[in-house]
Amino acid sequence: MTKIASTLAVLAALFAAAPAFAQTKVKAGTLTCTGGAGVGLILGSKKTYDCTYVSLSNRSESYSASITKIGLDVGVTDESTMIWTVLAPSDIVKGGLRGNYAGATADVAIGVGGGAKVLLGGSENTIALQPVSIQGQTGLNLAVGVAELSIR
Repeated sequence: MTKIASTLAVLAALFAAAPAFAQTKVKAGTLTCTGGAGVGLILGSKKTYDCTYVSLSNRSESYSASITKIGLDVGVTDESTMIWTVLAPSDIVKGGLRGNYAGATADVAIGVGGGAKVLLGGSENTIALQPVSIQGQTGLNLAVGVAELSIR
């Protein structure tokens, strides 16, 4: 039953984001987030990150972020680094990445592991974050479900 609920939640997130896919997007820059050490609980987790956005014109901005996972998330992980290509309809203004993003997530670590999160959101769901580098993490962890990234 839990697998069915998780699958339905992922499908709902993807259908809700469908309008964002319909818009033409260009690469606006790269978002790199580091942090996330912690313990995953059976039904989810919430971890914090320090992020840096670098635009194609080399403008740099700092953000703080948190990722909340809903679904199976069991284990302990050390600090990890995630790198996303930021796709948007146009260049992103200063502070323009602030907002909430959602999408499917999958992570596994036994000693050293990885994971990926494709997320949509931001200003009127027009920004897509696509993994460039699979998340590097160490620890013992298994996580599958829906993730929400909140950037401040």
